[in-house]
Amino acid sequence: MELVVEGLRAGYPGLVAVDGVDLRVPSGRVVAIVGPNGCGKSTLLRALARVHRPSAGRITIGGQDLWSLRPRQAAHRVTLLPQHPVAPEGITVAGLVAYGRHPHQGLFRQWSAEDERVTAEAMAATGVADLADRRADRLSGGQRQRCWLAMVLAQETPVTLLDEPTSALDLGHQVEVLELVRSVAHAGRTIVMVLHDIASAARYADVLVAMRDGRVVAAGPPREVVDAALIRTLYGIPADVLAAPGDGSPVIVPAAGGVAAAEPVDGAVAR
Repeated sequence: MELVVEGLRAGYPGLVAVDGVDLRVPSGRVVAIVGPNGCGKSTLLRALARVHRPSAGRITIGGQDLWSLRPRQAAHRVTLLPQHPVAPEGITVAGLVAYGRHPHQGLFRQWSAEDERVTAEAMAATGVADLADRRADRLSGGQRQRCWLAMVLAQETPVTLLDEPTSALDLGHQVEVLELVRSVAHAGRTIVMVLHDIASAARYADVLVAMRDGRVVAAGPPREVVDAALIRTLYGIPADVLAAPGDGSPVIVPAAGGVAAAEPVDGAVAR
């Protein structure tokens, strides 16, 4: 299902955190939202997750207005994995993944063979099936993150939102998680994630959305939008942008010799 954001505006008392954001994301894409701290990335993600109600604009998934749906209906279309999820103490991996089936349960529909099949497939897809009986709180950071991803996969929503899915992971586990995210998206789901690391975003995302001061300043395929001017606009530093050997994805190399002044944002740039 296509995710469409039109004229989105959201904020807090005395602060507009997201202003006039427009996005259109086809199914099966990885979208990475990047930008400096405080640029509105997390607020945008929370609005997409129905956690923070926007003051203006519209979000649709498959043509349906997300904020007009009942909570259970919305839970069949979008799911959010926050940056620091907390599992119930002592829960097993299988028990954690089973939480993803909660929106599919009801007074007249309890745990079923279908739920069992979906959770088993989610654990297999994320490589945690052999950990099913282990306690989640006794796993490594990379293993736990794969278990959380299995849980959101088990919810079977067309759109999955991830807030800093590689936070606090070492380089090996970061690559492992991002490769998994990409494989999940290319199997037909839309993944929208917030990342601080623009280099990882440039390598693993199909669409990069760059934000500053609550606005989208660039959006498109990373190879088309990531250049030295964008890095200066976002972070106020001079940098060289090179093509990675092999796949040609952008590699950002900060230039030695000081910090540049960030350029003013006059309007969104879509390339």
